[in-house]
Amino acid sequence: MIHPQAIVDPKANIAPGVSIGAFSIIGADVIIEEGTWVGPHVVINGPTTIGKNNKIYQFASIGEAPQDKKYAGEPTRLEIGDNNIIRESVTISRGTAQDSGVTRLGNDNLIMAYAHIAHDCQVGNSTVFANSTSLAGHVHVADYVIFGGFTLVHQFCKIGAYCFTAMGSAISKDVPPYLRVAGHMAKPYGLNSEGLKRRGFSPDAIAQLRDAYKILYRSSLTLEQATQRLSEKAEASKEIKYFLDFIKASGRGIIR
Repeated sequence: MIHPQAIVDPKANIAPGVSIGAFSIIGADVIIEEGTWVGPHVVINGPTTIGKNNKIYQFASIGEAPQDKKYAGEPTRLEIGDNNIIRESVTISRGTAQDSGVTRLGNDNLIMAYAHIAHDCQVGNSTVFANSTSLAGHVHVADYVIFGGFTLVHQFCKIGAYCFTAMGSAISKDVPPYLRVAGHMAKPYGLNSEGLKRRGFSPDAIAQLRDAYKILYRSSLTLEQATQRLSEKAEASKEIKYFLDFIKASGRGIIR
């Protein structure tokens, strides 16, 4: 399953059933679990752990040193889960000692061509990165987020679950869950209602979230006043509670 023209370091730990294509280079301290397919011309350096049943296409660079001037060769890591599709020319960097030391990509993600996931990013499950989406360092992305092509996310931003970004969005503040955002700089454009329907949210839950959106973005209330109103509704809705908790925990401030 390893092409004779691939170069695999003897210290790499490659499970049975892993396929590695021609001219790919697998460095030391790389672990690849069973069922993963690595195409031709892929470079994977470590310390990097890649889970089961992933597909990594040609010219991807996985687990390379972070693009950070402060990086001084510390043994930081990249951890990739299961069932991810990583398309052509994607770059995913290891972490830095200035953060947790690890970049993480969860399970069931689709990372399209030319996307970049920088050092110390934490990406959840079932996300979609359309072509040329770029995350700067230290970005946190929750589950079921869909990034439109050429979306740019500033360092240290957090993107809440079930968000949708339009193509070319430039994001410099935290994006609360459930939102659609667009623009340069990105602004909210309503609830991601269609995405929520596809993920099985009930009509009642969507209606409650729509009301929460109106309180935050359409009521002319201050952020403090809006969060107070949302606190009253959060007791009866776990979706609004997550929405409110995200807003309260924001360090960079939310888009408004």
